[in-house]
Amino acid sequence: MAKRVTMHDIAQTAGVSLMTVSRVVNNKEGASHATRKRVMDVIEELNYRPSSIARSLATRHTGTLGVVVPDISNPFFSSIVRSAEEEAYAKDYSVFLGNTNEDPKRELAVLQSLEDNQVDGLILCSSRLEDHALFKILARFSTSVLVFRERKSADVGAITVDDVFGGQAAIEHLLRSGHRNIGLISGPPISTSAFGRLKGYQTALRAVDIPIKDSWIRHCHPVVEKGQETAYDLLKNNPELTALFCHNDLIAVGALQACAKLGLRVPEDIAIIGYDDIGLAALVSPALTTLHVPMVEIGTQAMQMLLERIECSTAESKEIHLQPKLVVRASAP
Repeated sequence: MAKRVTMHDIAQTAGVSLMTVSRVVNNKEGASHATRKRVMDVIEELNYRPSSIARSLATRHTGTLGVVVPDISNPFFSSIVRSAEEEAYAKDYSVFLGNTNEDPKRELAVLQSLEDNQVDGLILCSSRLEDHALFKILARFSTSVLVFRERKSADVGAITVDDVFGGQAAIEHLLRSGHRNIGLISGPPISTSAFGRLKGYQTALRAVDIPIKDSWIRHCHPVVEKGQETAYDLLKNNPELTALFCHNDLIAVGALQACAKLGLRVPEDIAIIGYDDIGLAALVSPALTTLHVPMVEIGTQAMQMLLERIECSTAESKEIHLQPKLVVRASAP
């Protein structure tokens, strides 16, 4: 295996001191134009790359950032990660991606790993940790931004979506279409987004004096397979239901599959509404009515917020609140 080129090698080949090489590498004064050119020529010739560890010791920055999501296979989160990473790359930062698989213990382990790697900042999407554990570990990062979770500290930035509003908007649309027996397939009980959408569902039904039936509400892992299983069981055991509101578009796609297995027509027999408006929502048949959440913009804004705090430690942490927008398609006209 080839030996890694060091600054000692550069100094020896160029015939200068180690201090002179350090000045050139770190773009500091103290070296003449001719000396600087000779050192740079040797650096190019030997294909020298400065050690990130040594550079971090000198600058107290690693040039790395952490982005943590609950499920990278979900196109919703992968879109956020991609736009955040592009913003980071434009500012010469590298991104470490952490996937927690909706597991609070795994999330804590990922955050501890990023802390050990001394990332310069952190974006944490849809944290499943309880408040006391979450904000205890966030305090150990120099700067952080929460996405889809309210901040409980002025030192933490946040981007939130009004999920109560989104849940109400979905149910009110179904009510205007004449539905009264509306089921809910919610996300994990530990999800704050799921809690908000459940609250919106309950608020909209109570506003028109429709009782909340526990038998019409199910929780499931927010993936297509679990959505299909849960919707199949819910609809089979509650044939009076005429509409379903799903925690996200992946569950809604699973619900479409369940309806096909049960011989139910969408939307004639069952209307279905999803949430997020991922690309797949407009491609399935029938196309999904859903709540649009601006994934790309969220990733970009979260990273811009994080980098602003890194580049100016006195900058105030921001909090951005967004409202989802109902997009009406064929599954619930």
